[in-house]
Amino acid sequence: MITGYDSETLREQVNRAAVESRLAELGSGRSTAALGEKAELLRLLGRYGEALVAAEHAFRLAHFSGDREQLTAARLRRARVFQYQGELDRALAEMTAVRATAALEEWASLEGSAAYSAGCALFDLGRYTESREAFAAALDIRTGSEAPLAEMEAARFALAAATREAAADG
Repeated sequence: MITGYDSETLREQVNRAAVESRLAELGSGRSTAALGEKAELLRLLGRYGEALVAAEHAFRLAHFSGDREQLTAARLRRARVFQYQGELDRALAEMTAVRATAALEEWASLEGSAAYSAGCALFDLGRYTESREAFAAALDIRTGSEAPLAEMEAARFALAAATREAAADG
């Protein structure tokens, strides 16, 4: 579904038809996993209000389930929606907390995703040196945990963009 990334904003470029199709497949599913995926898909389509509703619902379900890893992942999904809505400081605070929790619990995949997401929020804030550091950490974590190639390539792409912007800032 993700076909690439915009070099100026680092936003995902998507195959809208594939995203819409997957959203239709999920239908009215109300499980934590289905709601979490819906939140991501709606965010990718730019439907941030609906994405936040789904992310909040997934967060509440994960909270009541008692599964801390699921709750932490739901918190990260919600933070990504905050970021795309322009609530960058709130998003960054959530992403930083998720990364710390994931590191403590040794959830490498989630830690790598949180570091990458924090890098994106920092990039949006124009804090390119910090963004570069977050992307470098994400790449290290993802490489060490043998994450999927697409995740490592996304981190490399973002790291190169942040490095370019940090150099241009002087």
